Amino acid sequence: MKKIGIIALVLFIQNIFAQTNRFVYQVTMKSDASDPKNVTTENAYLDISPEKSIFYSENRIKRDSIMQKAFQGGGGRGSINREQMESLRSNINYSVEKDKTNQKIFFKDRIGRDIYSYEEDRPLNWKVSSETTKIGEYKVQKAEADFAGRKWTAWFTTDLPYQDGPYKFGGLPGLIVKVEDDKGDYSFDLMKNYKIAEFPTLSQFGNTVKVKRSDFVKQQQKFIEDPMSFMTQGGGGPAGSMRIGGGGNRGGGGNQNPAEMRKRMEERIKEEIKKNSNPIELP
Repeated sequence: MKKIGIIALVLFIQNIFAQTNRFVYQVTMKSDASDPKNVTTENAYLDISPEKSIFYSENRIKRDSIMQKAFQGGGGRGSINREQMESLRSNINYSVEKDKTNQKIFFKDRIGRDIYSYEEDRPLNWKVSSETTKIGEYKVQKAEADFAGRKWTAWFTTDLPYQDGPYKFGGLPGLIVKVEDDKGDYSFDLMKNYKIAEFPTLSQFGNTVKVKRSDFVKQQQKFIEDPMSFMTQGGGGPAGSMRIGGGGNRGGGGNQNPAEMRKRMEERIKEEIKKNSNPIELP
């Protein structure tokens, strides 16, 4: 009986450490350069296991869930509540995965029809200060870094055993509880955390195109200048890029006039580009 008890205890401890921890951050953004008073907030998840972590939008998971239920119910796209989907639109269309074993960071974002993926090639060189304070229940310490055109201040805690943080931030001796840039355009604030059984599967429409970060930046600029060139199958992609998987049919437009559909799509895309004219990473 004693042996059984020890085995049960070991299995219980293993189960606890095998679980994934979810940290919920409130992300505050001034992403429209033409309207600095327009502040948007939404939640994002940082899911952490011993091997990796993923940072992505909460709304993405909610939208995935709605689509999954619609397809499982046999109704397809036609049965999706468009108003509900619109209410879950996100400014966080990217995801960031950190490979803990190999100390690598992978960034994914959509450009046109495809998902572009690159490995981050710039180090985060933090200057850790002796300054401490308290944020919520956590004792935190200050650190500063210049990264991607912005000056960032982070507050990390050693109360939690994770050297991680939201977006591409990490590499400090604890979990980042808050990080913001000096212009006040972007901030990430830890709201709560809880355990989940496993990492969710993030849906993905279109091909995945693996590129270098410099190529991603070029493609992003091309998309801003001529977004419709990316909306035709195979258009806009960089020479020599590697595509993985299939695109799949996105659903037909019924009997709508193709020229009208194209015009509406172009207007919507240009409006989206305008709304994101103050990106988190600057040249």
